[in-house]
Amino acid sequence: MSGVRRQIAFPGPERAPDAAPSRVSGEARPDGGLLTVRAAEGDEEAFAVLVREHAPALVGLATRLLGDRAEAEDAVQDAFISAWRRLPEFRRQSSFGTWMYRIVTNRCLNVLRARRPVTSLEAAGEFAAPEHDFPERLTEARDAVRGMRRALDDLSAEQRACWVLRELDGHSYEFIAETVGISQEAVRARVFRARRCLTRALGAWR
Repeated sequence: MSGVRRQIAFPGPERAPDAAPSRVSGEARPDGGLLTVRAAEGDEEAFAVLVREHAPALVGLATRLLGDRAEAEDAVQDAFISAWRRLPEFRRQSSFGTWMYRIVTNRCLNVLRARRPVTSLEAAGEFAAPEHDFPERLTEARDAVRGMRRALDDLSAEQRACWVLRELDGHSYEFIAETVGISQEAVRARVFRARRCLTRALGAWR
């Protein structure tokens, strides 16, 4: 386990993932399914390749859900450690990436349920006006950012997760229902309520 933990390191936002280890890279590199099989058999190097391939997208997902990159990296690291322990149980009914997506989403849901979300400006998006704009426009933009942050903070964990997975990641209601563990009708209801809450928050600054 200590070897696996050392392999779970994430590149910075502007940095590409490191190259895969030589023994499982290049022309002889197996596909994701074979890598998963090797990892399930205890091959830490194969698991490290899976981490390198999937970590950037998973950290992006966790950052959108939690609003903080450092906290997102912690959540993804915990998710990979959990996945390593559970790999022998993985039945490959879905891809490794889809499986990890669900593990990370549920890990983030647990974090969100344990505290009120705090959304960073980076995660909320580029709402600030350009520096050369008029001072009153800058003040309005900052107020709009604060309003959006408060609106995101007011969403429940499930509402926020459903909204992110639907509106930002573009997943189907069926996928979201399976990931979050609720019915499709419940997903639709949570997305609707989240949209209404965020629309009201943005509407005040139009």
